[in-house]
Amino acid sequence: MKVIRFVVLVHFVFILFLNPLRIQAQTNGGLPPGLDEYINKVLQTFEVPGMSVSIVKDGKVVLAKGYGVKQLGKTDKVDANTLFSIASNSKAFTATALALLVEEGKLQWDDPVIKYLPWFQMADSYVSTHLTVRDLLVHQSGLAAYSGDLMLFPPSTFNRREILNKLKKLPLANDFRTTYAYDNILYLAAGEIIAAVSGISWEDFIKARIFDPVGMPGSISRYSLFAGMPNIAVAHDRINGMVQVVDHYTELNIGDASDPAGGILSNANDFSNWMITQLDSGRTPSKVVLFKPETTKELWKLVRPIPVSEMPEGLKPAQMDFFGYALGFRTYNYQRYKVVGHGGKLNGFVSQIAMVPDLQLGIAVFTNQESTGAYWSVIYHVLDFYMKNKKHDWLTNYKSAQDSSFAKTKFQLSKNTVQPDSINKIPVALSKFSGNYRDEIYGEVVISNTENGMVMEFKQLPHLTADLSYFQFNTFLATFRNVHLKADAYVTYALNPDGTIDQLKLKIINPESDLEFDDVLLKPVAK
Repeated sequence: MKVIRFVVLVHFVFILFLNPLRIQAQTNGGLPPGLDEYINKVLQTFEVPGMSVSIVKDGKVVLAKGYGVKQLGKTDKVDANTLFSIASNSKAFTATALALLVEEGKLQWDDPVIKYLPWFQMADSYVSTHLTVRDLLVHQSGLAAYSGDLMLFPPSTFNRREILNKLKKLPLANDFRTTYAYDNILYLAAGEIIAAVSGISWEDFIKARIFDPVGMPGSISRYSLFAGMPNIAVAHDRINGMVQVVDHYTELNIGDASDPAGGILSNANDFSNWMITQLDSGRTPSKVVLFKPETTKELWKLVRPIPVSEMPEGLKPAQMDFFGYALGFRTYNYQRYKVVGHGGKLNGFVSQIAMVPDLQLGIAVFTNQESTGAYWSVIYHVLDFYMKNKKHDWLTNYKSAQDSSFAKTKFQLSKNTVQPDSINKIPVALSKFSGNYRDEIYGEVVISNTENGMVMEFKQLPHLTADLSYFQFNTFLATFRNVHLKADAYVTYALNPDGTIDQLKLKIINPESDLEFDDVLLKPVAK
């Protein structure tokens, strides 16, 4: 038996008095040995400036801590209260908000959306009348993946209702309730139902009904407040192989219209309480009953299966047997355990949560650089410790997977990049291209000749401004001024028989871009 000297005992009691939570955390399940050193190695390997990590076990906070720095090249460190954009991890809050209203009898999961939003309309009348509240959350409406996202990220001038009113113009790519195709736009409809039924905005509902009782005082439900917060992480992205700060990221990432899909900002301390509440079947850390255990089952129940991909050799231990979408969460297996989680991405931020109900274990990792390998390296390392799995070198293998992905992207970019014919000349006068164009979904686009060349401006998507240069044949090159969008595109025109412009179409060059222009069709506005 070890003998503890009196002075050491007094010091221990003193520390316990000052910081009971930390000592309690260290004695409830423990942490993987050398975790701090491991996480710092992850940051270095994946060139991630900063990271926020939360681990909860058996209803207690085991770790809530920041690592690295808020901004590359500066010394201000990430701490447990540093705000990160959690992006699509916001969807679980929207689903939980609806669940609270279901418990109160104010709506039902299988009620048609039009019961609460009579004006709601999609491209197919059958889908419009049969789409339910549940359908809004599980990505099986028939919309193409990421349909309408150009109105959401970066923010447009359209408000939430105006965006949803354009749903009827978005074509359905799949049969209703047959195919998983991730969308963001229908979560805006979920937010509007919450407002219609509760009488307050989605943002205010999330704060009053979830953040406050759960114990999330630092979290923000309105993205536009991000820039004004005193302790925030700065977004970073990789451009031409170099990690750098994303310019104006607090203004360009997302607008408040899209808050229900991805606008929440949170930190390690707050998110620990969120995971404890979810894992304890709706009981908050202060033992307030936010929702009933039956609601937990409803939120976590798989609704829409997702095709399972084959993992590369180095990541085989993470091979799933099942994968699917529940209500604002994804659910899958890691080896013998069921995991409930989700990911999130906005320009310069990625996040991931993983909760294991059978172990009463929750892990959340937020980063300020777009490296999925970084957060998975941490999550699987921690899962293996608590699951008592055989050790696996996640860091090395995720770094190898990232390098392979970079190589594939570089190859695809080379395939997409066409070398122009040096002797080819534009067959029509540049002046013919100047003027007003319109896309029936995305609104007005103006092409103008300036002293510095031709400029294309999306008026309702004000962060999409590009310089146009003639490329070859019937194609221009659009170089977008916001390089972090990675949205440079070929702009191809078609002519009418009289030589006037009939239409313009855009095609993204960089496969890393989150934007899609495939459904953009610009038609000249008659003068």
